[in-house]
Amino acid sequence: MSELPPPAPIVERSGPLDAEAFAILRKDNQPVVIRGAFTQWPAVTAGRQGAEAIVAYLKGLGSTRPVSAIAAQPDAGGRFFYNEDMSGMNFMRGQGQLELFLDDLLRAAEMEAPPSLAVQSETISEIMPGFTAANRLDLLPQVQPRIWIGNAIRVAPHYDVKENVAVCVAGRRRFTLFPPEQIANLYPGPFESTPAGTPVSMVDMAAPDLQAFPRFAEAAKTAQIATLEPGDAIYIPYCWWHGVDSLDPVSILVNYWWTENAHAGAGGAYDALLHALFALRPLPKEQRDIWRTWFDYYVFETSGDPSAHLPPQAKGVIGPPSPEQFHKMRQILRQTLG
Repeated sequence: MSELPPPAPIVERSGPLDAEAFAILRKDNQPVVIRGAFTQWPAVTAGRQGAEAIVAYLKGLGSTRPVSAIAAQPDAGGRFFYNEDMSGMNFMRGQGQLELFLDDLLRAAEMEAPPSLAVQSETISEIMPGFTAANRLDLLPQVQPRIWIGNAIRVAPHYDVKENVAVCVAGRRRFTLFPPEQIANLYPGPFESTPAGTPVSMVDMAAPDLQAFPRFAEAAKTAQIATLEPGDAIYIPYCWWHGVDSLDPVSILVNYWWTENAHAGAGGAYDALLHALFALRPLPKEQRDIWRTWFDYYVFETSGDPSAHLPPQAKGVIGPPSPEQFHKMRQILRQTLG
């Protein structure tokens, strides 16, 4: 394994964040760590007091339904990933009461070689409504927060087709980020089966194998890193790759996902990518090259508005986006897909 350059620190700012500052931050389309922005949260106060305090705080709120959890054997080293031959995952899934999971987490904290445990991406209002009321992010009132609870685990770099604000509540979390254009150098895994919802990097960030993944050396030059303490937050722009290492026996994160300027009724971009793999990838290269040109013209508008030369009543599906236009598109797609 060759020596890789250390990741650059993620840009930081301190203190509370108002709407104007948040808008400026997002406009740069770069990750930012916001130090100490959420120290006023009661959950963060409990998290700073230690594992037993934050567990007691969560239990005191009461849970309203079972949660989904995953667990891996100690020899996984905290890495939730594929099994050796990629026929499945190296972890098991189950459901149970949140209070019992928290008890298991405290017991695991006393073990020399604990199993890896996690509750991931549970919508907080559905399991602990009282948490949402007491621990608020007023900048994103329309976004449902989600909670991530676990011990010292490693999540491979992956991307979300959303923007993200993640708040560290208890324990420390280390984020390693890469810009979207590094996709080829991160060696994504399969679409069909993935530990994180979208394809994950096949590179082990703790021990990159440059013989198997030589282009990762280029990705490493773009890496940015930060470790969050309770009360800190991170802003992750749309589709940035991020690997997350939880560093303590009890680690809790709350995050907010959203998609800005999403048009009601529009299709999903990720779905379009999958359809392009279905329809375009099997074509000969000379035909794919034609479709790349046409996508540039119609979708990415590299030559300007493709409907500019048409009168308004004739623009159809290439006119200004609207619910009516999306409805027409869905009708056309239903007919073409059969």
